[in-house]
Amino acid sequence: MKLLHIDSSILGENAASRPITAAIVDKLKSGDPALEVTYRDLAAAPLPHLTLGHMPGDQNASPEQTESQGVLDEFLAADIVVIGAPMYNFTIPSQLKAWLDRVLIAGKTFRYTDKGAEGLAGDKRIIVAVSRGGLYGPETPSASAEHVETYLRAALGFIGVSNPEFIIAEGLKLGPDAYDAALSGALQQAAQLKPV
Repeated sequence: MKLLHIDSSILGENAASRPITAAIVDKLKSGDPALEVTYRDLAAAPLPHLTLGHMPGDQNASPEQTESQGVLDEFLAADIVVIGAPMYNFTIPSQLKAWLDRVLIAGKTFRYTDKGAEGLAGDKRIIVAVSRGGLYGPETPSASAEHVETYLRAALGFIGVSNPEFIIAEGLKLGPDAYDAALSGALQQAAQLKPV
């Protein structure tokens, strides 16, 4: 089995999402020590924003097309994808959006039919670690400004992943006690994940 581990926080070792994704991967590896893990750090090695030059072509692929195809192939080869998705200004980091732009490709991860779009990547298990400085859960006053989980559910659903798993640490900027409690709770959730 293959696992693709994606981190996108620009905060490096200070990121809350990174220890959560690491804990998720560790938990899954404990269930299958032979699990093959590929790691991509979108902050340390960012993909450029998508341009027409990155789109698949018919002949003589450009370096941009080759890079984009490599990202797509990495995703397609994975049985499990673990994504670190911190909230930046109410949504996902632009680095993660640039990666998704290489993954949501017509004819590869979805196709259009006379009945609408059909996802082609529904056989993958996707686990997302979300970190948020404030409180954006369903019962909070800021719930309508939450565009990380809602966006990723829509994007992943579009390619056929109807039941992504989310581990959320929120309220991280509400003080040290809140930070510790949120991170500890998320790490406990990671430890309780269903193994491979």
